[in-house]
Amino acid sequence: MKAAPNPNKIVVFSGSGLSSASGIATFRDSHGLWQQYDVMQLASPSGFAQNPQLVHQFYQERRLRAFAASPNAAHVAIAKLEQQFEVVVVTQNVDDLHERAGSSKVVHLHGKLNELRHCHDASKVYAVADTVFDEHSLAPDGTPWQPHLWRPNIVWFHEQVQHLAEAAAHFRDAGKVLVVGTSLVVEPAASLIYHCRQRAEKYFVDVRPEHCPVGFYLWQGEAVEQVPRLLESWLNA
Repeated sequence: MKAAPNPNKIVVFSGSGLSSASGIATFRDSHGLWQQYDVMQLASPSGFAQNPQLVHQFYQERRLRAFAASPNAAHVAIAKLEQQFEVVVVTQNVDDLHERAGSSKVVHLHGKLNELRHCHDASKVYAVADTVFDEHSLAPDGTPWQPHLWRPNIVWFHEQVQHLAEAAAHFRDAGKVLVVGTSLVVEPAASLIYHCRQRAEKYFVDVRPEHCPVGFYLWQGEAVEQVPRLLESWLNA
């Protein structure tokens, strides 16, 4: 017999649409970042090997914009759930807006924009916040900055998604699942929803849904409007 989901556990699965109201650009819509840049030049190991300085410039600009952004009402509402529930956020986003809103358990599938890691020693991972690196800088470990030795701690194309098994286990255990801000087209992350228990309550928030996953309740509208309304009803149930 399969174990029943934990009624007190909530998994929130978030994508870039959640952070767009905070001014952070999405990737795949008509004005997204991948419409403006060559994807493989800026988000692949081969692109980094060819021009690490260009890749760092791109991610430094993104990191500074994310650092200047603030969590929106949806981020805050998700963090507020921890007052009554065990909450795990599984996110495709690389910003830290969930953490800054107050969420204490965030699983980043695609890495973190505010971190650098050493190319030859994966144990060397450093938070860099709004630091700008150039030829006059020191690297996070205090050595002279060499752009080819450090990379954004981001999952690029042709690389393995992080923490996938851990995320799947959380989905299987959850009594409630909220999917928000993701088109559910990026694999393998999108398939995480198939780990949900049949008896779990499942909700899908999207402003322009092309489809709603089977078994999910659709809440159509902007995340900053729909998520606080939905989650407040959970807290007051």
